[in-house]
Amino acid sequence: MSSRNEKKSSSGVRVLKVVLKIVGRSLAVLGVTVLLVLFLVVGACFLAMHGPSPAFRSQFAMFAYETSALKWLPKLFLGSDQFEKIIAENTMPEVAEGTASNTELIQIPDETAIADENVRPLVIEEINGGTYHGYMMIIQDPSTVFVGTVDQFRQGDGDVVKKFCERYNAIGGVNGGEFVDMGSYSYTACPVGGVISQGQPVYENNNVGKWNLVCITNDNKLILLKGYSVAQALELNVRDAVHVKHETGPFLIIDGEPLEVPSIDVYGGGKNPRTAIGQRSDGAILMCVIDGRQASSLGATFKEMIDIMQDYGAVNAACLDGGTSTQMEYNGQTVNNPYSPTGPRRCPTAFLIMSTEANSSYDALALMNGEGN
Repeated sequence: MSSRNEKKSSSGVRVLKVVLKIVGRSLAVLGVTVLLVLFLVVGACFLAMHGPSPAFRSQFAMFAYETSALKWLPKLFLGSDQFEKIIAENTMPEVAEGTASNTELIQIPDETAIADENVRPLVIEEINGGTYHGYMMIIQDPSTVFVGTVDQFRQGDGDVVKKFCERYNAIGGVNGGEFVDMGSYSYTACPVGGVISQGQPVYENNNVGKWNLVCITNDNKLILLKGYSVAQALELNVRDAVHVKHETGPFLIIDGEPLEVPSIDVYGGGKNPRTAIGQRSDGAILMCVIDGRQASSLGATFKEMIDIMQDYGAVNAACLDGGTSTQMEYNGQTVNNPYSPTGPRRCPTAFLIMSTEANSSYDALALMNGEGN
């Protein structure tokens, strides 16, 4: 009996040694693989930051600067002084405090013209550029566009645009304004700045209020306000508004004039996912999303966003929050391909489109793909 136990014990020890040996080898292979990946990443970053192309260096630095998790990376390789110089050279210019775009340049037709059977009330078009792919949604009736919010602003998670659409019974929309994002933590249900929804002042960080507001007025005109509080926006007849952060959601076009970008190398910002909203002179609202950080679409710079919005006739236009927040929803489907392995990022606000008999009478995605009437 004792001999059998000794044999079993000896056999168990051998099996344990074999298992430990296999585990040890596996961990060694994993460790070497991780080190090689880190070496390649560090090497690639070093080449990007110290290679022969200043334009590529600036592009890479601006790309990282506009992300939540990689802001620190360019500074590590370039040093603070050179990094700050690149940021200064490639950041979109800020407009003067007190700027308010001219709503008189927008001439909205009467209801009969908007309801013209020969004009589609809502159209989605595919956009393709040299390094980007995205979509433009054109809404003929600006009275149907409004700001939706999460059920409660808080230090927690917001909602994806699909949830906003479900809550408001909206046919579609795009992500909205800025939220608290410190890199190491973010509260996607907590906006930054001021928020006005359907005529109601629903949020403001403080009583001073010097916000960059993208607004829609009670007479259905998109207006851009620099350095205004929520109370001041309401005095200007604003019914819906969100605050956008200048570094990642700058104004693009004001009163038909594009903002000048400072750098001929990077053309304002890095190539990243973008969301923008604008309005044509005939009142039609333009909602644009550009995918980014993907092999099929690297993303767009702010200059490229200006070009796109100009091509579609925007009189006033601004970027909204971008990056992983960029998402367009229509009729229960996410139209674009958001950059996130876990799906679109949650947000505190969204620009939504009311579901009406006119815009629900056909499928804009099917029409874009050449299907249906």
